Amino acid sequence: MRIGLPQEIKNHEYRVGLTPASVRDLVTHGHPVLVQSGAGAAIGLTDAQYLAAGATLANTAAQVFAESDMVVKVKEPQAQECAMLRPGQILYTYLHLAPDPEQTAALVQSGAVCIAYETITGPGGGLPLLAPMSEVAGRMAVQAGAAHLEKSKGGMGILLGGVPGVAAAQVAILGAGVVGTHALQMAVGMGAQVTVLDKNVDRLRYLDLIFGNRIHTVYSNAQSVEDAVLAADLVIGGVLIPGAAAPKLVTRSMIGRMKKGAVIVDVAIDQGGCFETSHATTHAEPTYVVDGVVHYCVANMPGAVARTSTFALNNATIGHAVALADKGWKQALKDNLHLKNGLNVANGQVTYEAVAQTLGYAYVNPDLLLA
Repeated sequence: MRIGLPQEIKNHEYRVGLTPASVRDLVTHGHPVLVQSGAGAAIGLTDAQYLAAGATLANTAAQVFAESDMVVKVKEPQAQECAMLRPGQILYTYLHLAPDPEQTAALVQSGAVCIAYETITGPGGGLPLLAPMSEVAGRMAVQAGAAHLEKSKGGMGILLGGVPGVAAAQVAILGAGVVGTHALQMAVGMGAQVTVLDKNVDRLRYLDLIFGNRIHTVYSNAQSVEDAVLAADLVIGGVLIPGAAAPKLVTRSMIGRMKKGAVIVDVAIDQGGCFETSHATTHAEPTYVVDGVVHYCVANMPGAVARTSTFALNNATIGHAVALADKGWKQALKDNLHLKNGLNVANGQVTYEAVAQTLGYAYVNPDLLLA
């Protein structure tokens, strides 16, 4: 199978879908890999390294899309990339379709076979291809929140960890999954007073066992979320429903009653965000203010630490990429239920139920396409 690696074109997105080591794995399995020249240059992955791994170079993304049976990316395809997809071509990348009707319509129209990293499941549960970026985003959320609490960046002028004689900042973390846990580790390490909320009592029990009296664990309901948000200097939203739009846990009314100069970091923005006032921002213009509250809603947070993120992502994605190339998408999905869960759009049909329900498409069971 011919594999294509285009350069990412989303705002300040420097990650790359395949490292030279991943290219070597694919070439070793007999699959030619076409890499757009300069695809990894921004993070120190040179054309020479890709050539040494066995790739060939293309001058343009158009050539990569035209000559490849499978395109491997990081972020969802932009409009001009969707236009280059063709029926039967495999697209293997993050998609986050539920909050993005325009992209969904373009992928449906393309007829391509679109496999989303974020809905591929793992044998032990969880979302193993989403987890590496969630780990990065959770850690970055605290860094970003701490920075924007500074007065010069619109915050109230609070040091997250405080100093002797002055109280540390109050941090509320919505969700105790991968994002929440990594945000929690960072916030505790910086000396903040941390409250984490979740509906999974077993998860809260685990975190309480690990962190003890350094954190407060609270069962999540409307009242407890409101109480935590109104008391917080920094709120981090890390809730996720796989493949579906994120639930709006924090209302506009709550935002209006938060402390002036408080900061929210909406890590769930890729799935629409968990604050009613959230809309996606970029690394170039990461924040805006609503009712005196600073909103940080960058939709590709891990792109800011693109080299770390690229290697972490490739560790999780390359195994399925090799399987898709070796077997073809139908056989690979038949052989692996977890990979089949990644199929979101194929042959002009929506094959992931949460996306279909959210956007009003008829849901087509993937098994019908694999028969």
